[in-house]
Amino acid sequence: MAPSTPGLLSAIILGAPCAVRSMGLGIVMTCKVRVLPSGHEFGVEAGESVLDAALRQAVMLPYGCRNGTCGSCKGRLVSGELGYPDGRPPALSAAEQAAGLALFCRGMPRGDLSIEVREASVRDFQVKRLPARVARKELLAPDVMRLYLKLPTALRLQFLAGQYIDFLLPDGRHRSFSLANAPHDDEFVELHIRHVDRGEFTEYVFDYMKERSLVRIEGPHGDFYLREDSSRPMLFIAGGTGFAPIKGMLEHAFAAGISRDMHLYWGARAKADLYLDALPQQWQEEYANFRYTRVLSSPAPEDRWQGRTGFVHEALVADHGELGGYDVYAAGPPAMVRATRGACLTRGLPPEQFFCDPFEFAPDVLAKAFKP
Repeated sequence: MAPSTPGLLSAIILGAPCAVRSMGLGIVMTCKVRVLPSGHEFGVEAGESVLDAALRQAVMLPYGCRNGTCGSCKGRLVSGELGYPDGRPPALSAAEQAAGLALFCRGMPRGDLSIEVREASVRDFQVKRLPARVARKELLAPDVMRLYLKLPTALRLQFLAGQYIDFLLPDGRHRSFSLANAPHDDEFVELHIRHVDRGEFTEYVFDYMKERSLVRIEGPHGDFYLREDSSRPMLFIAGGTGFAPIKGMLEHAFAAGISRDMHLYWGARAKADLYLDALPQQWQEEYANFRYTRVLSSPAPEDRWQGRTGFVHEALVADHGELGGYDVYAAGPPAMVRATRGACLTRGLPPEQFFCDPFEFAPDVLAKAFKP
């Protein structure tokens, strides 16, 4: 219930050592957290845990389960007070809490904090083998399926936007797919899977896999991730389902408030192959530093296409003369990635500023082990 008198409102504000912002008839208290030894700072909104706020703002604190049972996010509370609305988490003993240790996945600030914890980098992420259930299948295009996988309650997969996971097949082989969700949005593992002719696993996904099916995954893998320590504008180029890891990168960048210019080029054969076309169009309306260009190589007559045609990498280099001041991220078919790299390097892009994820497919016969 909203305070009925100015005196009561003043008492609430004075009792909160965090910054206060007005939100209509209510108030939102934002506490500041300083991370040592890095010196990174971020804000925590009312009702938000320290870890959730950190991940939302691209501060990569270590974590595992995100529900207080594994202890991976444990660190030291240097100053300030931290509360646990659901009680002291199982992975934090009373002695540890008395000694100044804290679990940041469940802890909520009662004021501004200083904490001591080693921030995670891609080298710190533990590759895990995990069970998961298929929570939902969604056909995005005739040959593109979106999968939402749900991990057990006590487990989480820590990753960087743009990395990939492997499915572990019954005979020991692996099939790799890029993560399409951002790290802060990890209730489900999101994948975009294109049907590949004679591809045993993709045929299984489209024709046999059921919701609530149990699968095994391994990850995270890969060094295709957003380089947040750069100040250069970013060019993203996706071919087909190469949009998946770039979607995760962009959603992470938007959530983190990255202000660098970002331009996405998405290439496909026909309009139907731009299977989430409305999403980057929405981003373009919402974020002043983001632009979106669609390129079709073989538009269908029914597309009535008035946009750009040809190869997507040619559109990128036609729009940009000298590329030495950019970071370029490319994902999709290997031929597209190679062509993009070559074209960018001829326009002055240093090789170390080109990051890529070429999608290689495995065309083989459907294994009997997959069939019901």
